[in-house]
Amino acid sequence: MKSMLKDAAILFAITLIAGLLLGGVYQITKEPIAVQEALKLENACREVFADAASFEEAGDFDAVHAEEVLAAGGYTAQTIGGCQTAFDSSGQIIGYVITVTSHEGYGGDIQFTMGINSDGSLNGISLLSISETPGLGMQAEDVLVPQFAGRSSDSFVYTKTGASAENEIDAISGATITTNAVTNGVNAGLYYFQSELQSMTGGAGNE
Repeated sequence: MKSMLKDAAILFAITLIAGLLLGGVYQITKEPIAVQEALKLENACREVFADAASFEEAGDFDAVHAEEVLAAGGYTAQTIGGCQTAFDSSGQIIGYVITVTSHEGYGGDIQFTMGINSDGSLNGISLLSISETPGLGMQAEDVLVPQFAGRSSDSFVYTKTGASAENEIDAISGATITTNAVTNGVNAGLYYFQSELQSMTGGAGNE
């Protein structure tokens, strides 16, 4: 019995010390990690909204409500992970940066940011994470991303025969699942903007 109590005491002491060490490491690294995350977000926003002077997290953003909004529009395979307000040098709202995750990718989730001007036009998108098939879906960065820059449409569709309209996106050859996932994700972000944000900017919708 004494031996068991001794072993238990030793195990408890080891666990306690390990817990204290882990807690100390967390406190030491918490602030640098937060700084790096903030910098990563700032860079992602800047990439899709270069004209903005500053960004600020939308104070009334609620992920649960965003999910409900998307569901009402039929976007049940997409989620909004965050929303940043873009300001000009005078402090006026000029648009938003929305973080979208599409759960329809061939290799898993595809996450990206998208910059939307107050009039609903799209500055572009920037991929944050993607794990599609090398040589096919992984071409999204080179094939799909550039096509959304500077476009203006309420929603987009993809085509395999060559885009000929403002709302058409050329699909990646052999990777329509990836193309569909990104396109639906962009449409989900646009729908959220049109439903929740556009009225705050005074922008007019696209025709």
